[in-house]
Amino acid sequence: MNKDTKSGIIIFAILIAVIIGVTGLSLRNNKGSSVKISTSNKANQIVLDGNYDKEEIKGYKSEYVAAIYIEGVIQEENQNYNQKWLLSTIKQLKNDKRNQGIVLFLETPGGAVYQADEVYLALQDYKTSGKKVYAYMGSMAASGGYYIACAANEIWANRNTLTGSIGVISAQFVDISSLLKEKGIRTAIIHSGKNKAMGHMTEAYTQEQLDIMQSICDECYDQFTSIVSTSRQMPLAEVRTLADGRIYTARQALENKLIDHVDSWENCLANFTEKVLEKPGIKIESYRKEKKQNIRDYITGQISDLFTNQAAAQLGIPAKAMKEINQMSDGPMYIYLQ
Repeated sequence: MNKDTKSGIIIFAILIAVIIGVTGLSLRNNKGSSVKISTSNKANQIVLDGNYDKEEIKGYKSEYVAAIYIEGVIQEENQNYNQKWLLSTIKQLKNDKRNQGIVLFLETPGGAVYQADEVYLALQDYKTSGKKVYAYMGSMAASGGYYIACAANEIWANRNTLTGSIGVISAQFVDISSLLKEKGIRTAIIHSGKNKAMGHMTEAYTQEQLDIMQSICDECYDQFTSIVSTSRQMPLAEVRTLADGRIYTARQALENKLIDHVDSWENCLANFTEKVLEKPGIKIESYRKEKKQNIRDYITGQISDLFTNQAAAQLGIPAKAMKEINQMSDGPMYIYLQ
């Protein structure tokens, strides 16, 4: 083993030791027993500050508001997001007479059209029970995140939120056929139907194929902008002017009537429980889908975060948003809301 190899192993071992020491990788509590990352859909109860009438609270002590956290890239499943769990949770809450409403906490750069629309429709169905939905935006609730927020009766945002990004990406064609030919590399895709292999990087794309994908993109865009128009009670032409794919700050979104309030998460919850439900002090149960991690995943994630944080700092965007954007680019092929 040469000197450089030994040095590399030592540096790697030190890095792992630092990560374990800083993050408590053993995941043990003070009693020494293992602490498992929760996968339960119902997590901690949120308690709002306030001098509430205890006698009044007794009248609805069995009732609660669900705070659902929608985090990560919106697709079928990834480390932070699970579509099946989310839809099941919304359905269960609709049928639970003790549940009095939903407040969404959105922390997402967007994702796939199909999954975002499924959640939007599930929330619309939930509201047929007579219950209301609020949406609150964290550091980023863009594209598919804003799409989902449009199902809410009111949309709130943190003052540092980035939102909007109303638009669609349907495909990216990369043609390397000329490069392969130059290098003397020959490829062949056996297919029937002239457009069956469109988008494959070894095949030259045609204008017809570009038009096909553009038509799909435009149809999804029409659906997105129509939902925004209906939700925000804005003329479609006005929505389309705003929906050029750009992101908006919370203040800009408020000025353009894309959201209703810029305030804190706690004040959003207080407004919903006290002014909408008129049930101050009602229980607020948090619903968050969390994924079990093994030690390898945890270490890999920590190392990856070091590089992600540096890149995010250079670009001037939240590190969490940078991480989720990277996750989106590495995911399966979807038509993305962007």
